[in-house]
Amino acid sequence: MSKRRVLALLAVLALAVLAGAPLLGMGTMPLSVIWQPGGDTMEAEVFWRLRLPRVLLAFLAGAGLALGGMSFQALFRNALATPFTLGVASGASLGAAVYVRLDLLSGKSGGLFLFLERLGVSLFALLGALLAIGLVYGLSRARRGFSTSTMLLAGVAISFFFSSLILFVQYTSDFFNSFRILRWLMGGLSGADYWTALSVLVFTCAGGLVLLYLSRELNLLATGEDLAASRGVDVNRIKIILFLAVSLMVGGIVAVCGPIGFVGLMCPHICRLLIGPDHRHLMPATFLFGGVFLTLCDAVARVLFAPTEMPVGVLTAFLGGPFFLWLLLRGASEKSIL
Repeated sequence: MSKRRVLALLAVLALAVLAGAPLLGMGTMPLSVIWQPGGDTMEAEVFWRLRLPRVLLAFLAGAGLALGGMSFQALFRNALATPFTLGVASGASLGAAVYVRLDLLSGKSGGLFLFLERLGVSLFALLGALLAIGLVYGLSRARRGFSTSTMLLAGVAISFFFSSLILFVQYTSDFFNSFRILRWLMGGLSGADYWTALSVLVFTCAGGLVLLYLSRELNLLATGEDLAASRGVDVNRIKIILFLAVSLMVGGIVAVCGPIGFVGLMCPHICRLLIGPDHRHLMPATFLFGGVFLTLCDAVARVLFAPTEMPVGVLTAFLGGPFFLWLLLRGASEKSIL
């Protein structure tokens, strides 16, 4: 099957999922509700104020995480790399944990305080992600050049250090706040609205445009830094741009949705099998497939144990663990991204 046909099928699938996912679990709701965004019925309220923004948020977050995994797999020349490889998720998680531990709005109630609570958690999570990005960048620049091995080791070290701090913050919290921290670490899309979807749209589009502009450089980096340099690529400069753009994109997504794992591992690899390693085609395929994947996972997590709701991060981890092992046993390495 040609690459254009694969992309066309993915686009049709994405449109079908975006149209159908908000209706999943709403029973025998009449389709006329769709044309009544200002309707007073309970079904209209659920569809327009809860379901639709949540589906949009899931699609955009999944697309951004998948793009982050694709770029890091090319940068490190390893199909096992993920968007969280360099400690962005750990930094965001630490920021969220610190905010919950401070419990700034303890005892407050009402819609305004609920909004401020969510905003505070997201803001602290974003600051934590920025802290992780700054530390990894500083440690990588401390040595001559900007080697991927130094960047990788710095990211792993920062991730482990922040993870230990998260455990310390959780241990010193009371039972209620400890559970809140644990729940946030699972990742989820509950409480989505149009503002959160818009914020993720900004991060995903900004990062995606940078990656689209550097698609040729991604192809060359995936074949090796020496070959890329021989073709006129300023390797260190491109690596810095990719690191900052992808990390900021992923940090913004995690600040809103929490650390939803394995999306950036599975989706780029599946798309690479479908459409090949050329990032000019792989990038739009990964964007569409990542959005579809997380939207479907969230829909399943939402209705699987209805009326209760399972965090979507639990489901993606359940799917990603066996997939990771399959990649490992299959011998996924540098060859799998070329």
